[in-house]
Amino acid sequence: MDWQQLISNKRLGQEHRHTMRHDDRSEFKRDYDRLIFSAPFRRMQNKTQVFPLPGSVFVHNRLTHSLEVASVGLSLGNDVAHALTKSRPELSGTLFEQIGTAVSTACLAHDMGNPPFGHSGEKAIQTFFTEGPGTRLQGEVSPELWADITHFEGNANAFRLLAHRFRGRREGGFVMTYTTLASIVKYPYASTLARPGHCKFGFFHTESDTYERIAAELGIRRKSADGRPIEYARHPLVYLVEAADDICYEIMDIEDAHKLKIISFDETASLLLGFFDDDARSRILRRIDDEGITDDNEKIVYMRACAIGALEKACVKAFVAHEREILDGTLAGSLVAHIDEPLASAYRRCAAVSEEKIYKSKPVLDVELSGYRIMATLMEAMVDAVVNPSRYYSRQLISRVSSQYDIGSPELETRLMAVIDYISGMTDVYALDIYQKINGISLPIV
Repeated sequence: MDWQQLISNKRLGQEHRHTMRHDDRSEFKRDYDRLIFSAPFRRMQNKTQVFPLPGSVFVHNRLTHSLEVASVGLSLGNDVAHALTKSRPELSGTLFEQIGTAVSTACLAHDMGNPPFGHSGEKAIQTFFTEGPGTRLQGEVSPELWADITHFEGNANAFRLLAHRFRGRREGGFVMTYTTLASIVKYPYASTLARPGHCKFGFFHTESDTYERIAAELGIRRKSADGRPIEYARHPLVYLVEAADDICYEIMDIEDAHKLKIISFDETASLLLGFFDDDARSRILRRIDDEGITDDNEKIVYMRACAIGALEKACVKAFVAHEREILDGTLAGSLVAHIDEPLASAYRRCAAVSEEKIYKSKPVLDVELSGYRIMATLMEAMVDAVVNPSRYYSRQLISRVSSQYDIGSPELETRLMAVIDYISGMTDVYALDIYQKINGISLPIV
């Protein structure tokens, strides 16, 4: 793959109508602004990241997480661009120098397709079709759609959200640049290639042609032969988007767990200082003393900032060192998997503590259990409505759905995807509100 081809400001849906702009914003900055001001982006402020929302202590939601990931992504992209243009002078003065903005924009979008209640929401959609009432629909839909909905995946849904032409929208959906769209596809293959027990894939069958067109334009290497399930190498910027996400969720979940008193100050400090050798740890602790910081939360904030900075530099180093493999489409694993010690071991320790003490903690399990039940109930009610649209109750439910979703289509597959679009786009609070209303738990006061 070639950088000059990989970084393109061609826009989906406006390939033949690209005009000169009258301000100094780059096309990638236009993408960024378009996302920031969009309704789906705003709705992430009320979608669970890990811990329940809201609480007496404000922890991360999908919106604050995405903003932080975008900040780290900007640094990663800018630093990689700076490093590579020094050794590759032919990249100077080209769109390659704007990859920081492109990565930051993709970071904003990377979680936009996630349903309410985090991963339990994803699981509820999947298992409705694999274990619940939706199993009976397998013979009524195509194998491709069945693979998509039984492996429902927030990453694939983000690509659909940005690229699909919903009713009333223009061709190309959000009309993003090809490079921004390719940079969010973490798993560039069809759902039919998703491994058992690993539901990750990059795009629904309905958007596969779109991704293929983008990949062909950008010169992304195809791994599968024509006529086989679609599989591509990653766009190189995906590694930077993934690294920004890996850094933020691992480190920020540790900080949130400390604020919620799930892990102690001493354990949190030990985890964060574990990214440094003895000399660097001494400098960090001395700086905290010199600054007169006595509040434990503020000490953790400073240590967290140092850890993120160290991981960002390490990921830039890994990207530059493995650039050839990345461009060849052969690098296995994430950038974090290729960082040096002691950071690699420190990151694994954080991941182990997160798995043991955070993701299995009572507050997290409570929101997963309740969120799963809410989502499963909504799926059952709405899918039954679109399978039997002539029933009175079905018509009442369908009438609540926004006109942008083609829920009245004569095609069952289109109606099913409209249900998934509608439910996955809900906030946690809205999903709870609809759940309570259809179960008669709450009634509007007249």
